[in-house]
Amino acid sequence: MFIGHFGVAFAAKRVAPRTSLGTLVMAAQFVDLLWPMFLLLGVERVMISPGATAVTPLDFISYPFSHSLIADLGWACLFAGVYKVMNKGSGGAACVWFVVMSHWLLDAICHRPDLPLYPGSSTYIGFGLWNSRGWTILIEGAIFLVGARIYARATRPRNPFGSLAFRSFVALLILIYLINIFGPPPPSERAVAFEALGLWVFVFWAYFLDRHRVAGSPRLQQIELFPPPDEPQAP
Repeated sequence: MFIGHFGVAFAAKRVAPRTSLGTLVMAAQFVDLLWPMFLLLGVERVMISPGATAVTPLDFISYPFSHSLIADLGWACLFAGVYKVMNKGSGGAACVWFVVMSHWLLDAICHRPDLPLYPGSSTYIGFGLWNSRGWTILIEGAIFLVGARIYARATRPRNPFGSLAFRSFVALLILIYLINIFGPPPPSERAVAFEALGLWVFVFWAYFLDRHRVAGSPRLQQIELFPPPDEPQAP
């Protein structure tokens, strides 16, 4: 799953309004931000195999330290712990813990059985949504759009940058998502790692756009159709 993770980050802003969208995006994509580093270090492996699934040509051969259930529980606790120490807020910490863990849950829905329970596990989880391109686009797109809608209703722009940055953020994610699904496979496994590192751009972008928005729905303006007549002025 790709844009679905961003949908969770968007929606979490309603639960933790004081937490920056940048932090929520980092939490939602945390294990995918670690994964390319493990690839470049040779700790984990991926292979380009067109036809592996209907959605992605990537065959995730081994990623026990970034995508196993136990590892992700550890990453979630670490992320939430650091957040709590830096922000002194247990409510926000609980939210970011769940957002980190949501990554594994959504991946389990999409992936074929290649997600290990723990490093060295012989049991793999995956329900195979990626075997259907149509259902993947429908379900993941719905998660993303609902999350973006929740964020848009839970915040309002401080200035024109708040609106422009949000709209361009959403539009670019959708464009990249469609290119990944319908475009050609990446040229090499190393290219996959460097492309995945590009997720950091969206983390910094989310911090920027969130600084130009404020939590709280826009106030409804009441319009009087029949305003009272002006009071006569004293002579």
